[in-house]
Order: sequence, then structure tokens, then C-alpha cells
Amino acid sequence: MAVPILKQGAVLIASIQAALSDQDLVRLQEEFAERVGRLRSRGVIIDVTALDVLDSFATRTLLAIAYTAKLRGAHTVVVGIQPDVAFAMVQLGLSLDGVATALDLEEGLAEVDKMTRLGGHGDR
Repeated sequence: MAVPILKQGAVLIASIQAALSDQDLVRLQEEFAERVGRLRSRGVIIDVTALDVLDSFATRTLLAIAYTAKLRGAHTVVVGIQPDVAFAMVQLGLSLDGVATALDLEEGLAEVDKMTRLGGHGDR
């Protein structure tokens, strides 16, 4: 299942609408890495609002996307982690250390804007 990546100004946005296979997640990572450079994006937002679970591979892949984007000059924000998903991640010892998070897309766009203006990493 391909995840569409939309361009909004200098920000790339992907909204994951259903659980992805490991291959789909790797493909998403590769697509972001390529597009950040080609489109000269300054920010990446990954919306996981529709997901009711984030397993260890998905969490590691989100981290890899964020770190890859950072190396390519873009800031990443993961938005929409549901309360039950956050609770399960904590219980399983999964984290997104070093990756900014936000409640929703609007807050995520504001966070990317702030990180870009300040030149910071947006770590929360």
C-alpha cells in the first residue's frame, strides 16, 4: 500500500491511513529521503492519526525517516499519536527520542515552521 506524500510549501506531508507492511514502511523511508533533496523540503510531517498500533519496526522506521530527513536538511514532526498507542508504546519501551511530536497536523505545521525559523531540532 503506497502512502501518498503531499507537498505543502517547503513541507512534505504523509498521512498513514492503515497499517503498513515492513516493505511499505521501507519504501516510504526511501521516498522521503529522495523527495526531501529533490524538492528541497525543509520539513517532513508524518500523520499517524488513523493508526491504532505502532509496532517496533514502524517506530524504528519513523525514527529512521526523521534522522534521514535531518541529514538531508529537513525537520520531522510525527503527529496524531493516539492515547492508546502512546500508552502501548510506553509499556513496550518504544520511543521516538529526538523526534518532535504534535497532537495534530495544524500543530505539526506550526512546529515545523518554528524549527525552521529557529534552526533548532525541535526535540521535545
